[in-house]
Amino acid sequence: MTEYRLAILDDYQQVSSDYAPWESLLDDGVKVTVFSAPFVSEEQAVAALAPFDIIVAMRERTRFPQSVLDALPDLKLLVTTGMANAAIDLEAATERGIVVCGTGGSPAAAPELTWALLLAFARNLPVEENSLRAGEWQTGVGFELEGKTLGIVGLGKIGKRIAGYAAAFGMDVLAWSQNLTADVAEAAGARLVSKEELFSESDIVTLHLRLSERTEGIVGPEELRLLGPDGLLVNTARGPLVDEAALIRALEEGWIRGAALDVFEEEPLPAGHALLHSPRTVLTPHVGYVTHESYRKFYGEAFGDVKAWLAGEPVRVLGG
Repeated sequence: MTEYRLAILDDYQQVSSDYAPWESLLDDGVKVTVFSAPFVSEEQAVAALAPFDIIVAMRERTRFPQSVLDALPDLKLLVTTGMANAAIDLEAATERGIVVCGTGGSPAAAPELTWALLLAFARNLPVEENSLRAGEWQTGVGFELEGKTLGIVGLGKIGKRIAGYAAAFGMDVLAWSQNLTADVAEAAGARLVSKEELFSESDIVTLHLRLSERTEGIVGPEELRLLGPDGLLVNTARGPLVDEAALIRALEEGWIRGAALDVFEEEPLPAGHALLHSPRTVLTPHVGYVTHESYRKFYGEAFGDVKAWLAGEPVRVLGG
């Protein structure tokens, strides 16, 4: 029997074994190692992963550019949770003969977290809870969503759910992305506008684009100034969609009302990072997809990808 070594990466909560029977792969000659801490550098990742034939990656927590793939000569199968991963160079993987497979995911996890962050900011929940625990009572004044305007940047599967939530809360909905049409926007209950109109007319802007060369830094100083001192920015998509230095300045100088963020340019967010001390923020550690339902899908189908590859019939293959 051929023997393989499999690495499960970035299992921060150390729960991967709760969602798939990885230990049963021993019957197939596969020895499993779980890494719960993130790699701090490309060099550390290469040194740790060099002996492995199979790697299961959690979303985009660990990057696999060509330089990393070229340094992993034994790697034969790379599984990513989700059906898209901007951190993997699929072209380089194909050239190396590495099979890359994906998984399904929960359609509800990310939009529900988006709405939770939005509500938490609107009603000042983190501050009120902390002040209550400190013995104080009613320290601030929140605002209501009804009658406000929500701008959605990226009206895909998640953005359309957000539009539905907004309608249920009595909000007006604007939408924009590079290829969005008026008919698609209208069908989702939104009105197509230009990017400039969206940021200038919205009380709240929420981002739901995939990260690419075209979308990186799509929210910069100009957009933040258009959003204005009463505007809230919500980002549960990808940190680099926003010019982080401009956002920090906007928060410190009061260009915008605040920001509710689940994603950051560098993750995990380093201790002492400016955003941790920025005023008027609600921050969570990229937990948009961290639910029992999502993990059952991610780890369960990742396990299925490995079993299918071992049987010579890979499924959910990405790229070439």
